[in-house]
Amino acid sequence: MKKYKLLFCSLGLFFPGTGLNCFYLQGLKSFWGWAQLFSFIGGIAGWLILKDTHFHSAPGWVLITFGFITLEASWLTTIAYGLRADEKWDAQFNPGLEPSRATRSGWPVVLTVIFSLVFGAGVMMTFLAIAFEQFFISQLQEARKLSQ
Repeated sequence: MKKYKLLFCSLGLFFPGTGLNCFYLQGLKSFWGWAQLFSFIGGIAGWLILKDTHFHSAPGWVLITFGFITLEASWLTTIAYGLRADEKWDAQFNPGLEPSRATRSGWPVVLTVIFSLVFGAGVMMTFLAIAFEQFFISQLQEARKLSQ
């Protein structure tokens, strides 16, 4: 079965962290697909814990960090594989493909790569801003406790 670069990149862009793009290439035996899926579920659990504790839960921060990393990894693999030359893509994922059916990715793949970069950068900046804000708020609260 021919593997399409556009489908791989679309799965990585629209369903980040679910591992669907890894499962598309390697099937259900994909270690990284399962790692992404479980990390994503852990990230959702971390978000729910943090929401309930008003961002004052160390396990919640650890879990949401795993979810964040898996989102970023998914977008990064979309960028890396989307920018790969079509010949290299076919050699790895479509060996023995006749030349008339060779992959010819165009602007749709480039657009998925661009949007993956935009979403990845936006989520990273948001996560870092919230994490640093919460860190400094906790430091201020501890300083107030010490001064009293």
